[in-house]
Amino acid sequence: MKKLLVNSISKHVKLSSEEQTLFESFWIEKTLEKGDYLLRNGEICRTDNFVVQGTLKAFYIDSETGKEEILYFAIDNWWATDIDSFQKQNPSIYNIQAIEKTVLLQIGHLSFQKMLKQIPKLERFFRIILESYLGSLQRRIILANVFDAEQRYFNFLNEYPKVADKVPQYLIASYLGISAEFLSRIRKKHKPH
Repeated sequence: MKKLLVNSISKHVKLSSEEQTLFESFWIEKTLEKGDYLLRNGEICRTDNFVVQGTLKAFYIDSETGKEEILYFAIDNWWATDIDSFQKQNPSIYNIQAIEKTVLLQIGHLSFQKMLKQIPKLERFFRIILESYLGSLQRRIILANVFDAEQRYFNFLNEYPKVADKVPQYLIASYLGISAEFLSRIRKKHKPH
């Protein structure tokens, strides 16, 4: 399992066999069953989490409506962490929950700092991950402000086809900021006859 993460890193940073062994020693495996929480609103995010297999949703509960607002999904080979809470070790404002049985590799906050000190070239890898995450957040903000619901849906399908295959439609609708019924109408309208 740890080899999957090492392979992901080796696309950006080459680790010697000693560094690989050291790197692997920092990570532990955790399995979440469907419905289990990785993080709850108000808890401190104690681990950075790499998804080996499975699907997670990060969401915020709107205090006025009680509605679940999807922030992001995480599938195989993606990360699922409240970056702000993890870095600053302060309470999270959202939840991360397994949509299906999910296997993770986790590293604690202090271990993460220690790992970066002992293998400095990993700073580059985690910077690349953060830049990618920031880029996707920027695109999402622009899409939400400029595109209509239909354009956002087709952009989502184009950008994240694997997510669209694994995640129920009502959760995709929440992520897009539309009702499940409206998404159903969009899909029906574009269904090949």
